[in-house]
Amino acid sequence: MSKNKLVLVDGNSVAYRAFFAMHKQLENFVSHTGLHTNAIYAFKRMFESIIQNEKPTHLCVMFDAGKTTFRHEVFKEYKAGRAKTPSEFREQIPYIKNLIEAFGSKYIEKINYEADDLIGTFATNIGDNFEVVIYSGDRDLTQLASEKITVKVTVKGVSDLDVYTPKFILEKYELLPKQIIDMKGLAGDKSDNIPGVTKIGEKTAIKLLKEYGSVENLYSHIDELKKSKMKENLIAEKDIALMSKKLATIDCNVPIEINYDDYKYEGLNTEKLTKLYQELDFKQFLNNLNEEDNKNNEIPSVEYEVITEITKDKLANNGVLIIDTLNENYHTEDIIGLAFYTNNKFFVAEDAYELLEQEDFKNWLETSNLTVFDVKKTKVLLNRIGINLTKKTDDLLIGAYLLNTVNQINEVADVASNMNEYLVEADELVYGKGKKKQIPFGKVLHDHLARKVNATLKLTEKVLKELESKDQIHLYHDIEMPLAYILANMEIQGIKVDGKVLNEQGNEILIKIEKLKEQIYEEAGVEFNINSPKQLGEILFEKMGLPVIKKTKTGYSTSVDVLEKLKNASPIIENILTYRQLAKINSSFIEGLLKQIHQDNKIHTRYMQTLTQTGRLSSVDPNLQNIPVRLEEGRNIRKAFVPSKENWVIFSSDYSQIELRVLAAISDDENLKNAFLNNEDIHDRTARYIFGLSNDEKVTSNMRRQAKAVNFGVVYGISDYGLSENLSISRKEAHEFIEKYLDQYPGVKKYMEEIVAEAKKIGYVETLFNRRRYLPDINSKQFNIRSFAERTAINSPIQGSAADILKIAMIKMTNELSKTNIRANLLLQVHDEVIFEVHKEDVNKLKEIVEKVMSSAVELSVPLITDSAQGKSWYEAK
Repeated sequence: MSKNKLVLVDGNSVAYRAFFAMHKQLENFVSHTGLHTNAIYAFKRMFESIIQNEKPTHLCVMFDAGKTTFRHEVFKEYKAGRAKTPSEFREQIPYIKNLIEAFGSKYIEKINYEADDLIGTFATNIGDNFEVVIYSGDRDLTQLASEKITVKVTVKGVSDLDVYTPKFILEKYELLPKQIIDMKGLAGDKSDNIPGVTKIGEKTAIKLLKEYGSVENLYSHIDELKKSKMKENLIAEKDIALMSKKLATIDCNVPIEINYDDYKYEGLNTEKLTKLYQELDFKQFLNNLNEEDNKNNEIPSVEYEVITEITKDKLANNGVLIIDTLNENYHTEDIIGLAFYTNNKFFVAEDAYELLEQEDFKNWLETSNLTVFDVKKTKVLLNRIGINLTKKTDDLLIGAYLLNTVNQINEVADVASNMNEYLVEADELVYGKGKKKQIPFGKVLHDHLARKVNATLKLTEKVLKELESKDQIHLYHDIEMPLAYILANMEIQGIKVDGKVLNEQGNEILIKIEKLKEQIYEEAGVEFNINSPKQLGEILFEKMGLPVIKKTKTGYSTSVDVLEKLKNASPIIENILTYRQLAKINSSFIEGLLKQIHQDNKIHTRYMQTLTQTGRLSSVDPNLQNIPVRLEEGRNIRKAFVPSKENWVIFSSDYSQIELRVLAAISDDENLKNAFLNNEDIHDRTARYIFGLSNDEKVTSNMRRQAKAVNFGVVYGISDYGLSENLSISRKEAHEFIEKYLDQYPGVKKYMEEIVAEAKKIGYVETLFNRRRYLPDINSKQFNIRSFAERTAINSPIQGSAADILKIAMIKMTNELSKTNIRANLLLQVHDEVIFEVHKEDVNKLKEIVEKVMSSAVELSVPLITDSAQGKSWYEAK
């Protein structure tokens, strides 16, 4: 009879290894909700590999339940001195636990015990008909190795392992597994702050144990040792040695009922995994899962005609159109395929460009009511070949996005998957990915295009009906669809960028960087690689002796937040921070923008209309919304953005404190509303209250800065911890600031309480215009997850309503300008700001219309105020 196999995983240890395995990718792995996902991603791959390699019949993952255990009662300093767990890692643990359950496994934890103790209890109390395999990221569990228990310690990933068996331990240490405990009793363990005996290291401990067998037996024969400092230390620190051994001993008798049948491995829970991958934006994993899940499903075939030409008698005045590119940037990508539906028939173009040159087809595109996937992309692509898409269009992408912003949507297959319709394969499965991406020819391409058209036809009708039922159809028809055309025209227009100005700025920055390097080397007393965290950490904390703020498993942390806390410790810190900022400005922005200038000397960014959960727009290729403004070198970049015509200027107008004004309107707080109605300085007012100043006392710039952080922090649902980090103040002070703010604005406090309570009942929040944000974690039992959802519930109606207001303003000002002869082009939208180029003679006319429209875009209980400026460049128009 074949044995069962129980696989036990040290959850904390493996997850921590996963986090640091992809630590350099930390900021590249962030979900659309702002959650870091690098540890979840790496843990998934490790866990999946463990299952595939071991093929367990039974499986369980153990976690530490808290910061203290019974060992702290023995030794208060147990595990003291460890670096604080990074919040970026801590926030991922609940999702790793969800992942474990979605993989068909269970996890357990028990107060007062470590994961090691649970593993020891499970491993040693099981019957002989089991073999046990333990996975961990450290060697603490190797003491459990036996004929039936194998301990595998990850060295790198899960493919590079040290496999601890009694034989391996004997070869490595010349000890038995249980003597690992004695070794730690004598030599200690720095990682767990187990002291051991002074001046006794691992080699000496092994030598002593080879002769005496155990700590206890060593002390029974202590008199046999020659007189030495080591003997003196052993005698003086006997209690410490015995205590250290106790600390290192895994408790294999944790009081917990175990029914091993409960831990049978049943395989993946596809439904749970799908939801989790969607929430975490793990598109690759989702595609792989769908591919595996649908191997036995057959995609419905679509009958279509491959054509080289078409006459108008075959074309109705409506239809469905799909135009495909291989990669995302439709400003530079070629069309690889075109398919459409009209008159109850499906057609696929043999050659897309050839068909698009035919007058009958061009007229059909320009005069028909079409349904597409991504109208903005479609309009830009058609514009490139002289076709002007202007008629009423339905857009499956926008509709599906409005229904549920949690599910990130990039292609037709995403919508189909979200609606449990298997109508079309993901592009990645047809076109490939990365370097292997290529255009399939003939039937493979034609089938895929036809299926996309069919899916768009079927799904759009469903999506529109659901929008109607949720009272969101006006948001779709009156805001998002008109905006898509405006954004397309902005993208087509582009903004002129003077490459010469950028090159000059880049050269100036490089000179400053070289000077900073010299200063840093002089202050350090040695040359080193400033870009190497390891070398920088050694210089700052070992050579220069600066206080260590945070350590990681790879060494000293030199992150921005650490360096910010060391600013007053040495002049070198300010120089390093400035060096980093300038290096990023040069590489990411100066060099990055130069690469994005097209042949017309313009940058044509792409606006992501269906990305954020709040409805705010973002831009890519390049991102023009995050050009840095804190340093003058960053602000100077905007000098390169200039009008495309002589005698024209750049004009900008942005809302003043729109989110705080929306908060005043939504919360109906009288004090906050009156502040705006009376045109008070809201940050000054808040500062006076939280600092208890009289009318005669002056608000300092630092007080105003802190009050501003509180005002906007409340908008974003900030915690006292978050505010204390932002302002470098104590958590107690931050808590007092927030409490005083809420005392001053009781309506805001009431709003916060009521919106969270409502979200817990119905599972979502809405903007003033019925834009929904679903909050699946609002009732989570996990505190961190629930708290994040509660903060999101507070913030989303405010930020989302502000975004909606600017969109409405953009639509209204476009309509108003179309009725005039004003020579102006809307170029950019950046957060709460719109940027135009306009003829000098028409600036005042434009200003009058833009400010009037923006201030009256919607009616709130407080005024909407705009600030406008103009100049020869975007820099001057700020």
